[in-house]
Amino acid sequence: MHMFNRSKSQKKPKPAYAGPVLYYNDLVIDHFSNPRNVGEMPDDESNGFGLVGDPSCGDQMKLWIKVESGRIDKVAFKSFGCPGAIATSSMLTALVERKTIEEALCVTDDDVIEALGGIPEKKKHCSLLGVKALRAAIADWQSRQTDDKGKSAGS
Repeated sequence: MHMFNRSKSQKKPKPAYAGPVLYYNDLVIDHFSNPRNVGEMPDDESNGFGLVGDPSCGDQMKLWIKVESGRIDKVAFKSFGCPGAIATSSMLTALVERKTIEEALCVTDDDVIEALGGIPEKKKHCSLLGVKALRAAIADWQSRQTDDKGKSAGS
């Protein structure tokens, strides 16, 4: 039997990056790999739109809603960001689809994180992107309702 003796001058190679590792659970990975409700919704299919974030720092989200009878009938998003941002955006759309406007406005970033079974602490800010975009889309929808009522009343 031959034994290999490594001399003291031969060291194991160090990994290229030795910083912290972020672990995502299987549900987060699933929503990142197979996001729900992803894509743009054409103007003729949506009646609310929200855009939040700053592409220069990495995260931006566009979110479209179609509201019918006070309920979010359809929702779609495009998110530019890390896996956490995409997964939380996907989960947010899954949580609010078919909800009333009032129910959707009650969804918080903590609800999104809980529904995903948690995300790394340093990525929790990612969940805010979806909630902010949803609220912006609802505000846009609400302003369109006011505009439409004003137009029909003045005609």
